[in-house]
Amino acid sequence: MASKKPGKDQILANFFDDGVYSVLFAQGGVTAAYGTANGQPVYAVAQAGGAVTVKDLQKNSKVLDLAAQTGNPVVTFYDSTGAVLEEGLDLLAAYAQLTEKIARLSGVVPQIAVVTGVCAGSAALCAAGADLCIMAQDGELFFTSPFTSAAAGDACAQAGSGELAAKAGVVSCLAKDALEAASLAAHLVGLLPSNNLASPSVFEFEAPAQVYAGGDPLKAAGSLLDQDSMIQLYSGFGKKALTALGTLNGNTVGLVIPGEKICHNCASKIARFVRFCDAYSIPVVTLVNTQGFKASTTEDVSGGVREAARLMATYGDATTVRVTVLAGQAVGPVYMSLAQGDFRLAVEGCVVSSVDPKVAVSVLEKEALDSSANIQSAIDAAARTYAQEKCGAQAAVEAGLADLACDAAALRDTLAFTLDMLATKRGSRLPKKHGNMPL
Repeated sequence: MASKKPGKDQILANFFDDGVYSVLFAQGGVTAAYGTANGQPVYAVAQAGGAVTVKDLQKNSKVLDLAAQTGNPVVTFYDSTGAVLEEGLDLLAAYAQLTEKIARLSGVVPQIAVVTGVCAGSAALCAAGADLCIMAQDGELFFTSPFTSAAAGDACAQAGSGELAAKAGVVSCLAKDALEAASLAAHLVGLLPSNNLASPSVFEFEAPAQVYAGGDPLKAAGSLLDQDSMIQLYSGFGKKALTALGTLNGNTVGLVIPGEKICHNCASKIARFVRFCDAYSIPVVTLVNTQGFKASTTEDVSGGVREAARLMATYGDATTVRVTVLAGQAVGPVYMSLAQGDFRLAVEGCVVSSVDPKVAVSVLEKEALDSSANIQSAIDAAARTYAQEKCGAQAAVEAGLADLACDAAALRDTLAFTLDMLATKRGSRLPKKHGNMPL
């Protein structure tokens, strides 16, 4: 016999420390609660699987009001068959009020949505509006019912599934079931500050066993962050780029590793993540070793230039601590977009240049190359020499494109020192209502 799906009481018990929490307001189809998760005071709202009422939505709005007043995070567990349509326009008004509060509280206190069952229509809009969205693999998230779409001739494999929502960039993390999703939400709540004016917690840590040696992004991340501290976000979207939260010497950081080539989805993913970290003053470490933005007309038509501009604007507008690690190739537009840091570390062996070294030598040494017996071999050799002499770590420091050169073996310790040095940074923007970066 299949195991029974956990109810809201079991999910809340799994989320709060030691299963202890206080119920707020009157009980009903939706439970509002307060307690601690991973040591962090937090509010939670959990749906029971039935249709929500106006009172249920108003209860959710009251929790957001409390969170705004007390500066504590809010985690909402979504599992509902829809809304009680008999309540008509009052229902629409309650949803409109709730979505406005979610938007206004964005960037003030962390909001985490956890989809444990069905999350459809207006509820899907609310979940997607949270800072982070976690989804159980047996959950469902959609605007339009997959059955309705299929009947209209618009069938799609895995419609409403977590895999599809992750691929679309809506879901930050997938969990195997509702209880694991609740545990993951508790872990994330502990990593984050309670609000945009607070500092994250400091944790005990174990240094990684391996030393940074470049290569695969996951291995690179594992060699820099504390053991077992990393949580990847948006791993199903823009898969070539890695964005993750973790700790370095016990302090929460956001880590960005762009990957071999940056497509429009990768650029969008990184910008979204950096903006999230900036909202809560989480330091961002960007490891740059990439061939650059993916070059193709298809990418341009898909919004590649727009997303690259958004990425550049996001880094430039951020006031949180930004540390750039020039770990490999950082050429032209990639340097301009990703190296807008408060401190830039150049790892020995990196290549920092305005254009690809092969292009540079093809222009600067054209006459000598043209007279070579094997032009391609001559270009490769000249480019290697040019990269070593003109584009290396020391050259980047001398040109003001980096602040410090270091060996790969010492990168984690140098990063820890840099983050400690910048921990008291105070940043401000020019007076304005808000920026107008391309979204």
